Amino acid sequence: MVIGGDAAGMSAASQARRLKDPDELEIVAFERGHHASYSACGIPYWVAGDVGDPEQLVARTPEEHRARHIDLRTRTEVTEIDVAGGRVRSRRLPDGQEVWTGFDKLVVATGARPVRPPLPGIDAPGVHGVQTLDDGQALLDTLRGTKGRQAVVVGAGYIGVEMAEALLRRDYEVTLLNRAPEPMTTLDPDMGRLVHEAVTGLGIRMVNEAEVTEIRTDEQGRARAVVTSDAEYPADVVVLGIGVRPESELAEAAGLPVGDFGGILTDQAMRVRGQSAIWAGGDCVEVLDLVAGRQRHIPLGTHANKQGQVIGTNVGGGYATFPGVVGTAVSKVCDLEIARTGLLEAEAREAGFQFVTATVEATSRAGYFPGAAPMTVKMLAERRTGRLLGTQIVGREGAGKRVDVAAVALTAGMTVEQMTALDLGYAPPFSPVWDPVLVAARKATQAVRAHGAG
Repeated sequence: MVIGGDAAGMSAASQARRLKDPDELEIVAFERGHHASYSACGIPYWVAGDVGDPEQLVARTPEEHRARHIDLRTRTEVTEIDVAGGRVRSRRLPDGQEVWTGFDKLVVATGARPVRPPLPGIDAPGVHGVQTLDDGQALLDTLRGTKGRQAVVVGAGYIGVEMAEALLRRDYEVTLLNRAPEPMTTLDPDMGRLVHEAVTGLGIRMVNEAEVTEIRTDEQGRARAVVTSDAEYPADVVVLGIGVRPESELAEAAGLPVGDFGGILTDQAMRVRGQSAIWAGGDCVEVLDLVAGRQRHIPLGTHANKQGQVIGTNVGGGYATFPGVVGTAVSKVCDLEIARTGLLEAEAREAGFQFVTATVEATSRAGYFPGAAPMTVKMLAERRTGRLLGTQIVGREGAGKRVDVAAVALTAGMTVEQMTALDLGYAPPFSPVWDPVLVAARKATQAVRAHGAG
């Protein structure tokens, strides 16, 4: 039995089905939405117009899952897990009918929910989150039915920045409100400043250190302005991009363990700790940060799909593990590519590391080659050992995916000096002779040596 019909849940169901025929293993999956196996990461690009049809974001429809002998029950919400009794209570949303269904093995893949602070007006018409395809459609319906052209996006993380650009491309005047000193708190502030400059360069009004206190409504109860502690910003539509939290209440109510970040705790096989027949994966779980050596909540589709494969293999009678993550993520605003892996400065301090930093300016191709674009690479290394701790990259075309080199180095536990010898591909259309990541590694090596490392 699977609770949750998106990345982790249906990856687990599909992998288990590959290993076990229907007469060996019956698979029932519950999904409270209309869709399954879709890319929530693609919603901003759908809103922007890059993706014309939401069906393009669907990897496999409910009908396709059912054709593979997976009993996927959409528009059905699980409301209770009875661990001792080996059953779950579900409610069909169209008619409210509730039933209990037994299981031998259970997979919890309930995902994450957008943060909606308890502010006046937060649930008013015209205020939208963008977590599901239904959310994306609701936002587009509002955009098409609204005469005004003022939009306010609350939150300047990945989703907030992407949605701000999407609304700008739909000819809205966009204000982006951010509680932190700079956008993209997944970057250090000095790197976030580069994103700030790019966002304002697009024509988006960027307001940092803005604490939202209220969504003001009109006589009909619709959102008309976002109020902060010191200003008011007119809004015909409001988009929330404040972040997400694990959707773990169902599991916690059933007595399953959750961690400091609210995510379900599992072992490396993705089995819920203390349970022999319950697994969990995706945005509802915490994962091991291989660099910091501690549990974190990092909600990304890449992790969810891998964890689903691991769960499906184990449920289907095989053996697989999910060792952890190094915290790699990449995004884009206009032509600016934004990437990070490993730890930020504040995270490294919190984990107890002493470290050095190195920041370099470079180009994506040989400087003389047409189309060479600037990029900034920042690297953190442990002061004594020189071990790579983290890398951040902000630049134009060809910048973002360079973070993968650093992600591999982090996973392998390499030092920045070892990285300088990496045999990376070179030709003028692709890179300078010294790739920007290696230039940063060389500068970080010098910083390590300056602090007395051998």
